Amino acid sequence: MVTHFLFASALVLTVGHAAGWLARRLRQPYIVGQLAAGIALGPSLLGSAAPDVHALLFPEEIGASLRGLAQFALVVFLFAVGYELDLKVLGSRARTAVGVALTAFLVPMAVGSGCALLFREQLVALDMPRLTAGTVVFAGVALSITAVPVLTAIVRENGLAGTVPGVLAVSAAGLLDVIGWTVLSGTLLEHGDGQELPWQWRALLAAGFVALTLAAARPLLRRLLWRTRMEPMFRLSLLIGFAFVTASVTQYLGLHAICGALLAGVVCPREKGGTLDPDLLRPLQDISSLLLPFFFVVSGQAVALGAVNGTGWAAFAVVTVLAVVTKTGGGTVAARLGGLDRDDARTVGVLLSARGLTELIALDAGLRAGLLSAPLYTVLVLMALATTLLTQPLLILVRRGAGRAPLRPPPPAPHGSGGPPCATTSEGTTAAPGP
Repeated sequence: MVTHFLFASALVLTVGHAAGWLARRLRQPYIVGQLAAGIALGPSLLGSAAPDVHALLFPEEIGASLRGLAQFALVVFLFAVGYELDLKVLGSRARTAVGVALTAFLVPMAVGSGCALLFREQLVALDMPRLTAGTVVFAGVALSITAVPVLTAIVRENGLAGTVPGVLAVSAAGLLDVIGWTVLSGTLLEHGDGQELPWQWRALLAAGFVALTLAAARPLLRRLLWRTRMEPMFRLSLLIGFAFVTASVTQYLGLHAICGALLAGVVCPREKGGTLDPDLLRPLQDISSLLLPFFFVVSGQAVALGAVNGTGWAAFAVVTVLAVVTKTGGGTVAARLGGLDRDDARTVGVLLSARGLTELIALDAGLRAGLLSAPLYTVLVLMALATTLLTQPLLILVRRGAGRAPLRPPPPAPHGSGGPPCATTSEGTTAAPGP
């Protein structure tokens, strides 16, 4: 099994990053290639074309090890996302960004939840046993998510980093993340681990744990790790350990590990003046970017294209159209009401339609919590892939239709990074954003 695991790991890393590189050459986000590679290595493609080869490369005995690496990469990635999250970037357009974020969340949320109630019979055909309040809310969340890392990369690659629509879209997406993860956390409370405790007790314990972490963790970490002039690698290991502890607590309480990882990143102390610590940020992004293909492969193992019937493909078409229309439409209208001209407002709306990795993380949590059936999970993963693929072409159409300057081609990746190009954060530090 050690031999199987090592060879499978080599295959996952090589194919995942090669596919990401190819996607970037085709002017698509890195995640698109990695997600496609994960699906290709799963039972739907490799398993159907060469079942014996798939069984040899990915025997069931190494499944737990692959899932462990996937969760490790996910926690480190979300810890870095929480550490980078800075709502001060809103600046003078805070009111507009809040309006865009709320609209771009509530409109898809209402449409998604309404469709779950309206098409309950069709959901039964996708192996959904019954509708609960959790599944209805989760359907809305699945349409409401925007992927900040993917959006940030698209903004930079298209020369929009210093423009009003670029800054507004990134700011609104950061707020959307906060709103989306909060609603998702509440949805997951009735599901997941810790089922020996009633959900009311878990909700109370979760609220107390979050409040205690927000109030006490940052000053305690600053006193222990910053003022002692600790060696950077030792400090990094302790902070990652802290992220895993908070992730394990929220996982037990039913909030999923992703919530604890984000919380740990948010409370992690920054440097003086609020700047990000490059000795902490760069290793976090390098580690997560290197290992994220394991998450895509584990997610791809649950994608079953053969199990999607005619109803499923019809649902995919409808969900994809609704996902694009509600996001772009809601974001455009809210940005227009916030004072942007028509073309900049459309740019904001299109940018907010990118879902990417954030959508996959939420769908994985929903599948493990029993809020999604396998066919519906497959439909929504394909929707995430399609909406991310459509973002760049739609952005080109909007900018060209407005008579704006041609979009710049993506810059080459920095030497030795092996991943996406660097992006400048709101604090001015340079960091690779990951897929």
